[in-house]
Amino acid sequence: MPYAFLIVTLIGAAAVALAYRPIRREPFTVVSFTFAWIAGELAFQNIVWQMVATALFVSFGALDGWAGWLGLAVAIADWVGLLGLGIAGRRAAGVSTAALDEVRSSAFPVPTEPTAPTWGRWWRVTRAIPLKSRAVQATCNIDYWGDGIARHRLDIYHSRLTPPEKAPVMVYIHGGGWVIGDKREQGKPMMYELVARGWVCVAINYRLSPKATWPDHIVDAKRAVAWVKEHIAAYGGDPSFVAVSGGSAGGHLCALLALSQGDAAFQPGFEGADTSVQACVPFYGVMDLTGSPEGSARFGPGLLELLERRVMKTKESVHPEVFRDASPTFRVNPGAPPFFVLHGVNDTLVPVETARSFVQRLRAVSRQPAAYAEFPLAQHAFDVLASLRCQASTSAVADFLEAARAGVTPNGISSATATRIVSDIESETGL
Repeated sequence: MPYAFLIVTLIGAAAVALAYRPIRREPFTVVSFTFAWIAGELAFQNIVWQMVATALFVSFGALDGWAGWLGLAVAIADWVGLLGLGIAGRRAAGVSTAALDEVRSSAFPVPTEPTAPTWGRWWRVTRAIPLKSRAVQATCNIDYWGDGIARHRLDIYHSRLTPPEKAPVMVYIHGGGWVIGDKREQGKPMMYELVARGWVCVAINYRLSPKATWPDHIVDAKRAVAWVKEHIAAYGGDPSFVAVSGGSAGGHLCALLALSQGDAAFQPGFEGADTSVQACVPFYGVMDLTGSPEGSARFGPGLLELLERRVMKTKESVHPEVFRDASPTFRVNPGAPPFFVLHGVNDTLVPVETARSFVQRLRAVSRQPAAYAEFPLAQHAFDVLASLRCQASTSAVADFLEAARAGVTPNGISSATATRIVSDIESETGL
């Protein structure tokens, strides 16, 4: 029993160590992410269950040998480390608030204090798993293309208590490296919070590689947005304000969608459809797919190999334009909608440097606000579970989106842009 106790405590300590110092070398990045993610997002829950487990081990004689006493020392050190991770999660609220402070203006009225969570109350954070409440009504598996393909389905969420009418709309695109994932798995805390605030949320599926070949993924995402623009009014949504969000590969797709309005190559057969969005919120998105030092090279050889063999199905050396055109970093433009980019400093799957580079480029040219929140000690997928960090980031995202909506005129452009247009006209006419 003493040795078993020691082994268990060492495994827990390794997870905590990886949360502080993740391994960024392949093939260990996924393992590092998995252990660190569980330790970091469920820090306080881990302390509780580890204390219970320790008490059980002790009751069965774990301290009858030196190994057991060493295990107890390791366990205590582990709890101290978890406490630090939990505190970092609580401090995410301050990080989110600081990110919104940078973009606050009369034309973009984010609140000075974070809005208290409506759905993400303390007991949901304690439970962590984001289960749908009875107040949320879901309409599932709507065919947004009309071709009967199983991956061309979307789910719509809205409040059961207060049926929406002309409500703002959020379209969420799941992640999974363009090869796995499902609309039922991700983005739930954010969508449930938005629904509780009166929004209509749409979670979409899209074709996955290796069966699908780029640009099938973004084509499907745009087709889904076009469907939303055409049909969401029947579900209480306002097609004049549609935001888009996603995590990881979904963060890539939502950012690319927001920055490629009017690109016929991504809208074959529906070139004239409206796929514009009024705000974009990418979580830990893959913003640069090129093999440059600022792009996929930061990931190691794994990302480029995945893209070339399973997603793009061509070599970057042969068709570099395919990889560049698919990269949001190289798509930034003055007409970009308001962006709120969120990323974790300790992300081992998508290096934080890619987000920094993207935001820097975006802020240099965009006429709209570009908020950026970078969370210390946060790993990939920090918004999947209803953790403290997720609670803080979700509240901030909702406040950002409400500000973006408040800044949109009846003509569908932001008030800041309208002011600049009027100013330009006055300058040119001398009025």
